[in-house]
Amino acid sequence: MTETLHLVGEAEADRILTEHPFALLTGMLLDQQIPMEVAFDGPRKIYERLGTIDPATIAATDPEKFIEICSTPPSVHRFPKSMGQRVHDLATAVVQDYDGDAAAIWTEGDPDGKEVLKRLKGLPGFGEQKARIFLALLGKQRGLTAAGWREAAGDYGRDGVHMSIADVTSAESLQQVRAYKKEKKAAAKAARG
Repeated sequence: MTETLHLVGEAEADRILTEHPFALLTGMLLDQQIPMEVAFDGPRKIYERLGTIDPATIAATDPEKFIEICSTPPSVHRFPKSMGQRVHDLATAVVQDYDGDAAAIWTEGDPDGKEVLKRLKGLPGFGEQKARIFLALLGKQRGLTAAGWREAAGDYGRDGVHMSIADVTSAESLQQVRAYKKEKKAAAKAARG
């Protein structure tokens, strides 16, 4: 397990992601249509503005007020209103389904990799790919030892690759992941003709 995550490259943001499972889950939720490190810095902004990244506090906050918190410049996401609502929905789901303990998603009842993947896909804003990437992040950097997690994570669970945020451990690996994503985009564009 990586002691301290290095997903943002900023000490306070990485500390919050390391110490608060819901912050890490929120960073993954925000990781779309913006650079990875900006997405994973979102939880720090919420923490600084709300004084916590606790899902129960977020869920208990009026959604409009929470969206306002997410919209304050610099905003938590490029689309602060819709993503602020998604973070609020995610917090509400964690409170309702896991008694406010985000880590219970991957620890409660000693689940195997398939079960963790199923639980992740059941969260608001987590589709198949996002759930697989987060599962890989848990296994590669947070000490998840659930049986079959690599298989459930698919290609993202492989060792020695630089495909996603699960493989970011330094500024250098962030650039390798960026290069991989750029290559994939170019290949997809070429395939479309």
